[in-house]
Amino acid sequence: MEAIAKLRRSPWFGTGFLVVVTVLCWVVFKIARPETFGSPDQVMTYLQSAIIYAVGGCGLYFIVVMGLWDFSIGSVLVLSCLLSIGAAQSFGYPGLVVAPILCGALLGIFNGLAYTKLRIPSLIVTVGLSLIYESWSVFAADWAGTRLPAAYNMFGSYPANVILAIVACALCGFILKYTKMGTYATAIGSGELTAKNMGVNVDLYKFFAFVLCSTFVGIMAVLYIGYGTAQTPMTGMLSQSLNFTPLMGTFFGIAFRKYGHPVIAIVIGEFIISMLFAGFIALGMPTTVNNVVTGLTLLVIVVLTVKRVRGAVVK
Repeated sequence: MEAIAKLRRSPWFGTGFLVVVTVLCWVVFKIARPETFGSPDQVMTYLQSAIIYAVGGCGLYFIVVMGLWDFSIGSVLVLSCLLSIGAAQSFGYPGLVVAPILCGALLGIFNGLAYTKLRIPSLIVTVGLSLIYESWSVFAADWAGTRLPAAYNMFGSYPANVILAIVACALCGFILKYTKMGTYATAIGSGELTAKNMGVNVDLYKFFAFVLCSTFVGIMAVLYIGYGTAQTPMTGMLSQSLNFTPLMGTFFGIAFRKYGHPVIAIVIGEFIISMLFAGFIALGMPTTVNNVVTGLTLLVIVVLTVKRVRGAVVK
């Protein structure tokens, strides 16, 4: 028992646990559908999808760890993709990469200013702004078109996509571990009033969190449009559907942050989700069943890893 307790206290226990869950998922689906699931090429496809959403999940981590929400990332992603298409046609690869990142950073500034100045809940601010960003995406599509020329899809395949994703995840890990932003984000999430009393400029770091979140979504857009090669504008809050998958990875990071490696947890979590979607498709299940089982899987993992305190207030 002492050895098990010591193992659970290890900073790598969470990562090991997620790796075991990943292997178990692969084994279960491989046994169920050996012909259509889990070949080496298919696993690389699952990874290709996972790293796209992991980059967005890294950005969302700065928001969620503070106890905030950003429901504009779907609309930021759509607008960034469309601007990336237009800039690629005008400026080549520099435009393809720089335009969506700049777009994300600017929209993050709008989100941060709106939240800190208007003093209304982050959920309401970001939902309202997402409607505006969705409208802008229609104008962007009229200017740029909706399809990325084949000459500029380098970031949709190996190794360019992996290199960009590693750089983004390493940047997120560096900010979280070695900068005031990372330290204060966790401090604000643990106790905003306490952090404020200790001299932390809470509004300033919440503003930075929104900027970082949308900037990482801009990086995600480079991978997303490279992989999909086309993006249509979305209106009527349809872009909200794009919030879900990056948010799932962020939840993995939040659940396993106590082990000190939230970025790794986000990446592995997104890989598990990607594999679950592919596994249920291989089993021939409808999309609605996929969402139910995936949501239940996330809840089970969080319940198994979060230490519950009797009588504590759960928000």
